[in-house]
Amino acid sequence: MLESKELTKVFGSKTAVDHVNLKLEKGHVYAMLGPNGSGKTTWMKMAAGLIKPTSGQVLFEGAPVSIESRKYVAYMSTEPYFYAWMTVKDVGRYYADFFEDFSYDRYAELLRHMELKEDMKTKALSSGMMAKLKIAVTMARDAKVYMLDEPFNGIDLLARDEIRATILQYATEDKLLLMSSHLVEEMEAVADRAVFIKEGRLVENIELETMRDEQGVSMADVQADEIRVQENLDHQADPAGRCRRAGSAVFVRPVCG
Repeated sequence: MLESKELTKVFGSKTAVDHVNLKLEKGHVYAMLGPNGSGKTTWMKMAAGLIKPTSGQVLFEGAPVSIESRKYVAYMSTEPYFYAWMTVKDVGRYYADFFEDFSYDRYAELLRHMELKEDMKTKALSSGMMAKLKIAVTMARDAKVYMLDEPFNGIDLLARDEIRATILQYATEDKLLLMSSHLVEEMEAVADRAVFIKEGRLVENIELETMRDEQGVSMADVQADEIRVQENLDHQADPAGRCRRAGSAVFVRPVCG
């Protein structure tokens, strides 16, 4: 349904996505995983037709991604994208004007699940409430492909289970659902396939049941191994320990040579 062929995106001297060949099929929930800066968001934006690749292409149902394919692809970005003057109700009306597959009835139902009121001002929403609003307005479309970039960012632990269930009720066999996240445990609870991206390159596209049964590892295990490997590389490059790691980034103290 959605496929990238030798997909590459270069920003200046930085190669964000590097010749990625990836095929995603309907009826699956994919978790796209990788450290910050690995190219997940850039790949998704190219797949959504929001930015153009430097080389390679993205195909939707066998045809190049275009303005026409945007009718069938619902993409949720990490950035807030609503006007400050909007209320939650205005957001729904805005989407209804742009997308023929948008259902205001479904949107209203999702708002109830998210505990959001139509008269709330978007500029007054907390980060967690904004995340819920973005999920609601995206999943209110009857799209063929849903791509959610870091959907659980800012949402408290107690609310995540219900929101996961809400998202999954629309992940039917005729849909494709792709979610990116650094919250590996959250993704393992919902996905049936994992796409691992590192330094702009595709590492693996694997069925989770196969990974658990045949390799005896989980997504969290794979991520932990990646961190350990990177820590070893950091130590080799900086044996005196003058630099310290935090997550996937290297933070350099002023005394680090």
